[in-house]
Amino acid sequence: MLRISRDLSIDENDIEIAFVRASGPGGQNVNKLSTAAQLRFDARRIALPQDAATRLERLAGQRMTKDGVIVIHAQRFRTQERNRADAIDRLVELLREAMVRPTPRRATKPTFGSKQPATTTAGLTRPKVRARQR
Repeated sequence: MLRISRDLSIDENDIEIAFVRASGPGGQNVNKLSTAAQLRFDARRIALPQDAATRLERLAGQRMTKDGVIVIHAQRFRTQERNRADAIDRLVELLREAMVRPTPRRATKPTFGSKQPATTTAGLTRPKVRARQR
């Protein structure tokens, strides 16, 4: 069990990890070893509040398919173990971020400078600018 927050934990059996060949430079090993981890997690399997599910969908962006499956591709490291741990860490961080409710913005009074019309200062400098242009 991976603990995401106080209210949410996910079972490790719900996470599918496959190892694929990594792209980019790698010398002779790049065509022989499958070190990149591709993590797939069905977000509909966990009981998320509606607002958290909406935030998760927005935060995941293109990483979430139309079916609600989150796909994370990790190829930062050269070993399968480190890429697997990196992919799981990124999933946990994404779910933690989705669980945090944003604080609502409180309206404040406008400042004194913003209340002053902009024409008062512009009107004073305009004749000086015109005098320089002549």
